[in-house]
Amino acid sequence: MKEKIRLAEKSLKDNGFIVRVFDNKEEAKKALLDSISTDESVAFGGSMTLHEMDLYDDFKKRGYKVFWHWKAEDKRKELESAYNADIYLTSTNALTLDGKLVNMDGTANRVSSMFYGHERVYIIAGRNKICKDYEDARERIKNVAAPKNAKRLNINTPCRFTGKCNDCDSPDRICSVEVILHRNPTGANINVYIIDEDLGY
Repeated sequence: MKEKIRLAEKSLKDNGFIVRVFDNKEEAKKALLDSISTDESVAFGGSMTLHEMDLYDDFKKRGYKVFWHWKAEDKRKELESAYNADIYLTSTNALTLDGKLVNMDGTANRVSSMFYGHERVYIIAGRNKICKDYEDARERIKNVAAPKNAKRLNINTPCRFTGKCNDCDSPDRICSVEVILHRNPTGANINVYIIDEDLGY
């Protein structure tokens, strides 16, 4: 696995992303808190990785202005505030050995904020998100991440019950938008933190 992490790290760097590798989530958490000033507002994208790291509570305890629709009563207002935050934190559904970030979303709030509108973006990914290539990444999203998220959200999609993608037309579909970051976009400041632990879906 460490060889795969090193290869993914090199490819992401070659594609213009800022990349750091950590042995565990505690190291990554400390690096994040050290990299972000309390003067900067911070938005969270929907992510089980962030949830498992308890990052929201750590930022709140240290006095950061933090926006996360998972933690808000008025989710729409929280999402609007998140769009204007200085810093955006999220994870990725998959990253490939040739340095691409592959994601699918239902509403696109997460994937759009990954590459536009924020001063800096931090994408935190466990080693379980590393895939061989784009096709492998799509398979992971459709048959691992999407079914698990559908079950977690208790929504009415076939994958919630079958455990695999049925390319459904359900109103609750959570993979309506696909975004592939082939390279760091012009003017973007995207930081990818790879953690040598299994995190999130």
